[in-house]
Amino acid sequence: MSSIHAQYAWLGGASCSANVRITFANGLISAIEPDIAPSASDSRIAGVVMPGFVNAHSHAFHRALRGRTHSGLGDFWAWRTLMYQVANRLTPENYLTLATAVFSEMALAGITHVGEFHYVHHQQNGNQYDDPNEMGKVIIEAAHRAGIRLTLLDVAYLHGGLNGEKLGDEQKRFYDTTIDQWLQRVQELGTGNDMYSIGLAPHSVRAVHQAELAQIAKFRNDRVVHIHISEQPAENSACIKATGRTPTQLLSDANLLGSFTTAVHATHLTAEDISLLGKSKTTACFCPTT
Repeated sequence: MSSIHAQYAWLGGASCSANVRITFANGLISAIEPDIAPSASDSRIAGVVMPGFVNAHSHAFHRALRGRTHSGLGDFWAWRTLMYQVANRLTPENYLTLATAVFSEMALAGITHVGEFHYVHHQQNGNQYDDPNEMGKVIIEAAHRAGIRLTLLDVAYLHGGLNGEKLGDEQKRFYDTTIDQWLQRVQELGTGNDMYSIGLAPHSVRAVHQAELAQIAKFRNDRVVHIHISEQPAENSACIKATGRTPTQLLSDANLLGSFTTAVHATHLTAEDISLLGKSKTTACFCPTT
């Protein structure tokens, strides 16, 4: 057991509390005592102490894109081409190094829990590794080395669009042949431990279709769900044209809305979409640059 004595600490109110002792046991906060004098055993911290932050939607390998996406003109799809180039250079060895560095940067910035949207599953040619979950286990090990809690959001990426489009060659690493194959691979990851857990992440309604979303809902078994929703106007238009429903409505039909689900981006919503998300207590994750 150890303790710190903070000059100020934010405990959730309108202002900071002064002279706060925070006691830790087994990596968790066991007691918080405001308005208390420091003891000889306290580590004293000047300034303001904040609760640990959560990075709710991380793509660790995107760290390798930093400084490479700001020259010239382009759009989301041009950026995506560069992202694929980086994804296809990853190996278990260099990804472990990269992800450990990224998670360490997060920990140093005050982030104590990360949701890693993990979709680089397979070898560059699309074949599985001897252990189909090798890359996922690399992410788990990287988080362990960095000392950060992890929700490994294992991504299902099954289609190239809503009309049966094939995935491109640059997407082979993301692809599990069928929904059943993906569910089996996720099942083999287990349930985690005190430092990490496994979540289900159908990439989008473009990549995972309605019947498959319904299968995920039946398989969920208390796992969290994480999905890109209405990130681009083109996604909404394509979804309505193919199904007559918005992406949010498709999730509702598949029983995948609820407090267990995070809708990522949720940028281009209709009034009905907002109502469905709100009534179901679905969480939205807003990424600042989008």
